[in-house]
Amino acid sequence: ESRGGSGIGRAVCLRLASEGASVVVADISEQSANETLGSLPSDLRGQGHMAAVVDVSSKESVTKLVTSIQTRYFQPPSVCVNAAGITQDDFLLSMDEQHFDRVVQVNLKGSFLVTQAVAQALVACGAPKGSIITVGSIVGKVGNIGQANYSASKAGVEGLTRTAAKELSRFGIRCNCVLPGFISTPMTDKVPEKVISKIKSLVPMGRMGEPAEVADVCAFLASDDSRYITGTSIEVTGGLFIG
Repeated sequence: ESRGGSGIGRAVCLRLASEGASVVVADISEQSANETLGSLPSDLRGQGHMAAVVDVSSKESVTKLVTSIQTRYFQPPSVCVNAAGITQDDFLLSMDEQHFDRVVQVNLKGSFLVTQAVAQALVACGAPKGSIITVGSIVGKVGNIGQANYSASKAGVEGLTRTAAKELSRFGIRCNCVLPGFISTPMTDKVPEKVISKIKSLVPMGRMGEPAEVADVCAFLASDDSRYITGTSIEVTGGLFIG
C-alpha cells in the first residue's frame, strides 16, 4: 500500500519537508507514519511535522484527521496529496466482490473523502488558495490485466479530480492528478524478477521510476509554479503507453 508512510507518499513527505513545509504524515499504519516522520528534515524556521493514523475509507476517520490538523496548526492544510492506494488483483472472471469493493473504497471513495474534507476546511476558513493532488495511475487510462478493480478506481479518481477542479476553482483551490507508471515501491517489491524485466522492456526509457520522480511532480503541482494548472493529469511513466 502506498500512503504517507511508504512508497510514493513517503517520498512526497520528504520532498515537501525539504522545501520548508510542515508535513502531516497520514497513514493507516502508525508505525509507517512514525518512520516517515522520523526521517523528515525540520531545520527551516517554523517547521513542525506530525504523524496521524487515518483510514481514508472512513468519513469519521478523515474528519478527525482534518480537525486534529486544524487544532495543531490553527489552519487547514494548504496542500493535500492523496496517495493512499491498495491492490487486490485477480482476473475479472474470478474476482471476489469484496476485493472489488475494498479497492474502490480506499482508492476512489478515500480520495473523495479526503478531497471533500480538505476543501470544506479551506473554504470555511476563507483560505486564499489550496492545491489538492491525487495520485492516480496510468492503469486508469489504459487498463491492466488482473486489475479491473484497481484500474476502475484510478479512472474514477481522474473524473473526481476534474469535477472537483471545476467546482473549487472559484475558491482558489486547484485539483490535479499525477499518474505514475511502474515505480519501484514496497508495492512492486513482491513482483517476480522476470515480470520486472518484461515491464522495463515496455518502457521507452528502459527502467522503472523512483518514488522521488513522482514526488517532484507533486511538488510542482503543490507550488505556485503550477498556479494556472487545474483539472489535469500528468503522466510520470517514462513514456509507457504513449498514445
